[in-house]
Amino acid sequence: MDSKPLINRVAASGLITLNLEDFFPAGEIAVFDLKDYLFMELILKEKDFRKALKELDWSQYQDKHLLIICSTDAIIPIWAYMLVTVYATPIATSVFQGTTEDFYKKSFADTLAQLDISQYENKLLVIKGCSDKPVPISAYVDLTRLLQPVAKSIMFGEPCSTVPLYKQPK
Repeated sequence: MDSKPLINRVAASGLITLNLEDFFPAGEIAVFDLKDYLFMELILKEKDFRKALKELDWSQYQDKHLLIICSTDAIIPIWAYMLVTVYATPIATSVFQGTTEDFYKKSFADTLAQLDISQYENKLLVIKGCSDKPVPISAYVDLTRLLQPVAKSIMFGEPCSTVPLYKQPK
């Protein structure tokens, strides 16, 4: 029997795997629900709202991404979101108006917009498919859009089992 050394063809292929989890925003998320500050969960009383914000222990949001939402179907004046932002900005890592999913979409979009794509010029790329974190689909779309002008090829999945998406014209 002829014994040949095992060769890792995936490692020898020159494929570069990009894992979007590497761009996941670090830090904990906290939610500030305006509903908790409404009279009968419907009406914002300015005087009461200002007093409640002034008395709130804002340190609970220290070094967290603070998401401002209103989980009830109330009409909230824009300035209310702005006032929460005024209090939270010196404390929180970031302040965002919207859901956790919206926050992740924006965070990925901002991070990927700063990515130096020149390092992927004429490279064989695999965008990793499996994720333990909630990477939004929009991040996969944004990364593909950014890489297409420079990549030699783009695939999706794992290096051992990929779905071809794009191949640079010859």
